[in-house]
Amino acid sequence: MLRATMASPTLAARVTAQVRAAAGGLPATFWFLWTGTLVNRLGSFVTPLLAIYLTRERGFSAEQAGLVASLQGAGAVLSGPLGGAIADRLGRRAALVLSLWLGSAGMLFLGFSETFLWIHLAAFTLGVLGEMYRPVVSTTIADVVRPEDRVRAYGLLFWVVNIGFAIALPLAGWASQAGFRLLFIADAATTFVYGCLVWWRVPESGAPRGTSARAFLPSLRPMLAPLKDKVFRGFGIPTFLGAFIFFQCMVSLSLDLKDRGFTTAEFGLVMSVNGTLIVLLQPFVSTWVTRWRRSAVLAASGLLTGVGFGLHALSVNLTLAALAVVVWTLGEILHGAVSLSVVADLAPPEQRGSYQGAYYMLWGLAGCAAPAVGGWVLDHLGRNALWGGCLVLGLIVAGWHLAVAQDRRRHLEALRLRFEGVSAHED
Repeated sequence: MLRATMASPTLAARVTAQVRAAAGGLPATFWFLWTGTLVNRLGSFVTPLLAIYLTRERGFSAEQAGLVASLQGAGAVLSGPLGGAIADRLGRRAALVLSLWLGSAGMLFLGFSETFLWIHLAAFTLGVLGEMYRPVVSTTIADVVRPEDRVRAYGLLFWVVNIGFAIALPLAGWASQAGFRLLFIADAATTFVYGCLVWWRVPESGAPRGTSARAFLPSLRPMLAPLKDKVFRGFGIPTFLGAFIFFQCMVSLSLDLKDRGFTTAEFGLVMSVNGTLIVLLQPFVSTWVTRWRRSAVLAASGLLTGVGFGLHALSVNLTLAALAVVVWTLGEILHGAVSLSVVADLAPPEQRGSYQGAYYMLWGLAGCAAPAVGGWVLDHLGRNALWGGCLVLGLIVAGWHLAVAQDRRRHLEALRLRFEGVSAHED
């Protein structure tokens, strides 16, 4: 009894120390953004059930529903550069409020559209407006969080996104019993509330360069300027390839497991491993990876992602499928821990929004391309070609990150001499 009593405070102290290491020392503005993100993601009702809504309520075929999803994805490709450009030109606070409130309106537009034409137009509009806030949030965090704490901050943001989405999935299924339109209204409401929280509690962190239309429009021209940055391209291309592998979980994996005889419930159980691991590990991994070069962490991420999806060639039962998800989820966690901090360091202060926007654009492009390419390979070449190709791509991603590390290291050293706010993390 005495031994147990003495051990308890030690365990409690260790847990407290871990929590402080993961979340301590971050500014209030970050936590308002974190809370707003949680509220917004708790209301992410529409996206996971959009295909069911379109086929059941609007009479769309599976092909037509897929086109709607593709249009939404195409809009999301544009949203990153657009949101980043607005953040650089108008300031972070104005860009956040504008993007969140417009995103809320876009959700209502889709929810109240009933004809074929209007639904397609609304889906594209929602893709553009509903995702604009993401690069702005990342840019604001880069402004307000100390460079040495950005890895932890971005890791906590990634963590709360997954917590909110994991909770939203069962809530969406339950709420849909009261009618799908309620889902659109609730989703729009949480996004609007996030905008109100920003308006109320998040101060301006950037330096707006003009608010007139004449001053704003020219800033749209260089919003793809980060892609002209050789060092950013060296980071961005393997990021795109890694995202391309990851997005095979959206369509190709479900189709393959269905063909192997997995039920919908079993597929849901397999995919739940992803969210569970992220919730349990992300905050602690974000603290741990600061001990390592970011290029090594990114390389490990690419390797684990490729190996994990490669293992789906062996997913003949529930255990093996879940094991594969464990492996590629570890890769996802490592990438989420360090990638945005690399983008923040590479960006000149006046172009932080544009760089974050370009990063999200790469993920949007991968999200558009991966389902179509993966589905074609699965149909024409078979599962072994698809998952073997993912393995090869993962090895390329890992090698690429290591190959460009020295150039990025030299580039960051030069940036540290020119600008404040570049972290001391080694690449």
